[in-house]
Amino acid sequence: MAQRSKSPTLVLLVRHGTTPTTGAVLPGRAPGLHLADTGVAQAAIAAERIGALAEAKGRTVEAVYASPLERTRETAAPIARAVGKRVRTDANLLECDFGTWTGKRLATLRKRPEWTTVQQAPSRFRFPGGESFAEMQVRICGGIDRLVAAHPGGTIVAVCHADPIKAAVAQALGTPLDLFQRIVISPCSITAILFGAGAPLVLATNSTGDDLTALVPS
Repeated sequence: MAQRSKSPTLVLLVRHGTTPTTGAVLPGRAPGLHLADTGVAQAAIAAERIGALAEAKGRTVEAVYASPLERTRETAAPIARAVGKRVRTDANLLECDFGTWTGKRLATLRKRPEWTTVQQAPSRFRFPGGESFAEMQVRICGGIDRLVAAHPGGTIVAVCHADPIKAAVAQALGTPLDLFQRIVISPCSITAILFGAGAPLVLATNSTGDDLTALVPS
């Protein structure tokens, strides 16, 4: 873990917006997948919410990061405009590498015997030719640590994917990876984690419509 600043850093993890294959296909890292019209509208709403947080709380967003895939960069673009920043790409925010499962229909994958392990014991599963869930968690959490260290006491946005965000939330909560599938991260939802000198504080998960200005530790 990176050395924490005495002044906490707020990390806003945003899942990309809806695409034409959301809920039907496991797209993984395959290139060429763009936001659907619904996803574009969702990204605009997320940008408004994050812009309002920065304005109301005086929390200037120092940086907007996104995974290199098109759907995350397209989601990050209006957020970056709303806070007056450019989009920076970070490979640590990439989707899990699903290997040979990339591009397969979820209806087909759910019939495979390995699907039970994916859902109930993900810490023991590696995607054929790809990444394990445990490796993904180490990657995303290490990447967030580095971003926090680069922006001590600031607020940053990281536009990412559902499974990495779920893994990051599980790590912050001290929840075993085998339970991370119980966490729901919807398209363009915002998850807020405060990283300070002590344990991380999860201020919100899967927020899609709440006023973000209420995100303060009790």
